[in-house]
Amino acid sequence: MANVTLKKVEKVYPGEGKNKSFLAVKAIDLEIRDGEFMVLVGPSGCAKSTTLRMIAGLEDITGGDVYIDDVRVNDLPPKKRDIAMVFQNYALYPHMTVFENMAFGLMLAKRKKAEIREKVEAAAEILGLTDLLDRRPNALSGGQRQRVAVGRSIVREPKVFLLDEPLSNLDAKMRISMRAEITQLHKRLGATMIYVTHDQTEAMTMGDRITVMDGGKIMQVATPMELYRNPANKFVAGFIGSPPMNFIDGEQAAGVFRELGSSEETCRFSDLADGSYTVGIRPEHLEISTINNGLKVKVNLTEPMGAETILHTETAAGTALVVRVQGDQEFETGSDLYLTPQAEQLYCFDAEGERVKI
Repeated sequence: MANVTLKKVEKVYPGEGKNKSFLAVKAIDLEIRDGEFMVLVGPSGCAKSTTLRMIAGLEDITGGDVYIDDVRVNDLPPKKRDIAMVFQNYALYPHMTVFENMAFGLMLAKRKKAEIREKVEAAAEILGLTDLLDRRPNALSGGQRQRVAVGRSIVREPKVFLLDEPLSNLDAKMRISMRAEITQLHKRLGATMIYVTHDQTEAMTMGDRITVMDGGKIMQVATPMELYRNPANKFVAGFIGSPPMNFIDGEQAAGVFRELGSSEETCRFSDLADGSYTVGIRPEHLEISTINNGLKVKVNLTEPMGAETILHTETAAGTALVVRVQGDQEFETGSDLYLTPQAEQLYCFDAEGERVKI
């Protein structure tokens, strides 16, 4: 296993003609610990896959340094970095059996047949592929093909596993199953894994720590629950959590915060300086008042989920608020509700989106 360190790593794509060059990755620093499951998460275009590809050696590094096991690897080709990569495209050879696909890298390395069989059979047992070794990819389900792709990496015993959105081609039920399988696999192997996804649910359920990225920058690195409880800025607060955090723009004056366009009190912050802010509150931390007291909203849509109900509401000033309530509850579209935010669960952000302590 190995630690992975990025120091001031940058990636610039040169422009062509009148197009200017584009700084895709902006001097990021990141320390991934030995044996850690690190997830890189963010919206499309945030440079998470580009970062992974620079670690793998598939993208040239414009600036900074990448270290694997404390060895600078900037100038090393992928095959000399002792890494294994799993893509969303399984990239299996259709004419080969599962055994042959998993063994292919070892065969190219001219390993002995007995060693190859031992490693493939051991990996197949871990992944539940023992009974499928003689099948070809077209006889496998999507989840089984993805496990073969993972197994092909396992047999090489690399220092670092790099996984680039490996579950994006699977249906919802299979993604849940494979999430659990990859997490359990990490625990069995104790391997260093770097996993890229745009799905914050995958990030929250799989990662030891999560690196949240946006616009080529690292927004925050923390454990899943630390991101949920203590987001560093508005971007992280809105990206982590499902449904995402609600935001209310407004003004603080004389200890009272009021939504823009409303003269009614939204909440109180006794120690917050007067000025313009955005208040954040998660859907699960909005309580429905039974005494018609609090923030008045209109119900626009109800989503019954069985164990919970998701309400899409709107304030008189036009701010959309999502509310999560427990159980299968019925609410009439167009009806009015009164919401009370849990005071200890409120977040506050300044005009630049940075967290303000309250």
